[in-house]
Amino acid sequence: MSVDLQTVKRVAHLARIAVSEADAERMTGELNAILGFVEQLNEVDVSGVEPMTSVTPMEMKEREDVVTDGSKAADIVANAPATEENFFLVPKVVE
Repeated sequence: MSVDLQTVKRVAHLARIAVSEADAERMTGELNAILGFVEQLNEVDVSGVEPMTSVTPMEMKEREDVVTDGSKAADIVANAPATEENFFLVPKVVE
């Protein structure tokens, strides 16, 4: 896969980044070099390699999955102009 000048300009436009003509040409080469490196990584045989969560062996911390209300309902509605039973009251907007 390679990137051309038009693609660099399109990506810069979508990202709302101002890129001059000279910078766009330089970025074309840099992006092609990056994509070339990524293609090299795709050639590495990783079959039999276990996925890792860290570079050091460790177990993920687990907690019991319990559904709670967070005990924060009163704090959440504390600054609301109108509430009822920890719900926000809003004026009717649809007739």
